[in-house]
Amino acid sequence: MKLTEIKDKEFQKIADKSPQITFHQTKAWALLKGSNGWLHYYIALKENDTSHACALLLAKKIPIINKYIFYSPRGFLIDYNNKEILKIFTKEIKNFIKKKKGIFIKIDPYVSYIEHDNNGKIVENGENNIKSYQNLIDLGYKHFGFNLMQDTLQPRWMHVIDTKNKTLDDIMKDMESKTRQILRKNEKCGITIREIKKDELKIFKDIMKHTSDRREFIDRPLSYYENMWKYLQEEGIIKIMLAEINFDKYKENTNKELIEIKEELKNRKEKYEKNMLKMNEKKYKQKNKQDEESIDRLNKQLEKIKEYKKEYGKKTTLGGILFLIYGNEVLSLLGGSEAKLMQFQSAYSTHFAGIKYAVENNYEKYNFYGITGDFKEENPLYGLYLFKKSFGGKVVELIGEFDLIINKPLYYAYKLSFNFYHKAKNIKNKLQGNK
Repeated sequence: MKLTEIKDKEFQKIADKSPQITFHQTKAWALLKGSNGWLHYYIALKENDTSHACALLLAKKIPIINKYIFYSPRGFLIDYNNKEILKIFTKEIKNFIKKKKGIFIKIDPYVSYIEHDNNGKIVENGENNIKSYQNLIDLGYKHFGFNLMQDTLQPRWMHVIDTKNKTLDDIMKDMESKTRQILRKNEKCGITIREIKKDELKIFKDIMKHTSDRREFIDRPLSYYENMWKYLQEEGIIKIMLAEINFDKYKENTNKELIEIKEELKNRKEKYEKNMLKMNEKKYKQKNKQDEESIDRLNKQLEKIKEYKKEYGKKTTLGGILFLIYGNEVLSLLGGSEAKLMQFQSAYSTHFAGIKYAVENNYEKYNFYGITGDFKEENPLYGLYLFKKSFGGKVVELIGEFDLIINKPLYYAYKLSFNFYHKAKNIKNKLQGNK
């Protein structure tokens, strides 16, 4: 077996057969990262015409020492349980990176560690890949650790819905009743979801800017989203969905509901007065009170719709999500919403549109992406987990991030300077945020 550098078409043909394939191992992703200064290599471990493993390698130069750091996004496409193949591949890749003046390579395999349920609890006798983790450790890979928070390059903890061979009804049954109620309510409010075009990227950028200001994180510049579109859209990898509300439709649906309740109340009173209704007085009064409260609520809602329409016009954007789609899954990478209109909870409808796309196009899973592995209520990100959990599905824990060190002195010198740089950067960002 020999490690060979191959062309992009051959690589994609091999890579697409792997169960671990994601958008990270595509030519489009390599070109996107190339626009940010990363070199890329496609490699495969071959024996005659048979490939036993492959990988996309990204490399970035450290100018001061004229060396390179390497990264294989979401890891090598290999059977990590096969220690013999992994051992050969590791030896070969060390030689390859050494020749390319690399000091280490980082991997974060798309391989689950231990099976969890929707509550984050370990499934008794569930599937695990502890052997894969141990094989990497035995072969000299340095593990980042079983971190619980979102402090790795890619999330180690995710929330996922299995959509393989499922209908939308199946998915809906697994949701919490509150989530189903919100989705139905949003439909009544006239909330719809649509996919944007290239010339509308600024709309999404503005959503992310408002969201970053509210949540106190630094958003990417518009050029970041434009680059993603440039390299990923033609390959069908990127989709950006916007949630919009039509206030005329909201008004129409509210009026319809108001008329129905008024008619129901009127008929009930007439039947009761004529002794045509079999209902005790207590229940009768209780039902009438509920309807009267609903009528009052809907009238106030109509007044509020007038105010919305005056401020925002007939239609406005509520929020949006950027999806990345490839291989077996639809993945929700990032998204946001307008702070002034958050009461409409449009994120529920936008995620449901992504789930619907996954089901209707025969993808195996819908990935809400990052959560934390700390399921305590005091965790500041616990609410994010609860939101994703409400759709059903399960928690997924990956085996984590590993470094394969080629040059130890330079590796530790780089890590020291890297940590110092990021601490200084974080302090600067905090100071700027307090101005």
